[in-house]
Amino acid sequence: MPVLLDRELWFPPVDRAHESGLLAIGGDLSAERLLLAYSLGVFPWYNPGEPILWWSPDPRCVLFPDQFHISRSLRRVLRKHPYRLSFNENFAAVIYWCRRLRAGPGGHGTWITNEMKNAYQRLHQLGFAHSVECWEGENLVGGLYGICIGRCFFGESMFSRKDNTSKIVLCHLVEHLRRRQFELIDCQQTTDHLLSFGACEISRKQFASHLHQASVPPYGPLVSLFSPE
Repeated sequence: MPVLLDRELWFPPVDRAHESGLLAIGGDLSAERLLLAYSLGVFPWYNPGEPILWWSPDPRCVLFPDQFHISRSLRRVLRKHPYRLSFNENFAAVIYWCRRLRAGPGGHGTWITNEMKNAYQRLHQLGFAHSVECWEGENLVGGLYGICIGRCFFGESMFSRKDNTSKIVLCHLVEHLRRRQFELIDCQQTTDHLLSFGACEISRKQFASHLHQASVPPYGPLVSLFSPE
């Protein structure tokens, strides 16, 4: 059974997670708890009106930068696209569009609640949450955001307002991380779209080993190594 959390800052061992991946319920979205969760391989994901749900799935979908695959058609797009790319230029706008484009009629149906939005903007202010943007003139047409601890990037969400723009920002991110010898990108959930880029599933135990290699706490200092050029 999932563990019920209170105000105390802790999580149960991840091997106690339900077969669905659900580990714990409750707690809060403070920066301290979120950073602890990611360092343990745990992330929040829940629907509006639900308590906070914390997950540690087994298997885990990850993307190793050196195994990233770009199709021929996407390579042509990358050579010719007219967009400007940036890092951390407008984190708030990226999370806004990720939320808006996933919301159904009436603005409901997305896990990016006001509480989640505010929590990740706080992590951005602290230097742990980062965004990649794709611009057409002054218009933001694609982007993604995630958490960086050590040499691991924990992907959260992405969006496109023009064809291929989420793919373009993903390619830009992966190349940036590859040059900095990042260990992996955590994709959390498996999708055919991610698999087409070379993502794969690994066990929870293997994921913990890669967090160790990436110097993610408790194996290293709680720092973000994501530094845009």
